[in-house]
Amino acid sequence: QVQLVESGGGLVQPGGSLRLSCAASGSGFRDNAFNWYRQAPGKQRELVATITSGGSTNYTASVKGRFTISRDNARNTVYLQMNSLKPEETAVYYCNARRYTVRGMLQYWGQGTQVTVSS
Repeated sequence: QVQLVESGGGLVQPGGSLRLSCAASGSGFRDNAFNWYRQAPGKQRELVATITSGGSTNYTASVKGRFTISRDNARNTVYLQMNSLKPEETAVYYCNARRYTVRGMLQYWGQGTQVTVSS
């Protein structure tokens, strides 16, 4: 079982930056891949960034070069550094942990943190 708690959201002006954190408790942090998703009002949840257990990263095209996902295995924390934010990126951002076992895929979600990009 993994519990995830996001933090770091808030109000930022267009072009500004925020760093989101996802603190994980429970067992097996190193075995999990982590994802950041976002969901804007009236829209489907969208995958933003992924970091594997080995540290490989992937991003949706719209955030490449502006967002950076990272993990600190010693602190059981995953980060999403977001730069040059745009108003259309206003959304609730969710942390997701995922790993595959002999029983199948296990995944866990945080409660989300609101990011509002507005002047």
